[in-house]
Amino acid sequence: MNIAKNMEAIFVAAIVVASATTFATAAVNQPAAAITPVIAVKAEATVMPTVTVTAKRLTAAEKAAL
Repeated sequence: MNIAKNMEAIFVAAIVVASATTFATAAVNQPAAAITPVIAVKAEATVMPTVTVTAKRLTAAEKAAL
């Protein structure tokens, strides 16, 4: 079966299925969720964690040995 020849029918069928599911789920009510207050905490903008690496650099011979 050549899909390229039937691409229009496949597209129309996909639209029909999508439309049907949209209408079928549109009437479903969402359960009432418990309302909890949102508490916003302001982070300190001036404090930034830093990492200091103190290590000996490899020489060219050591790099070649790896």
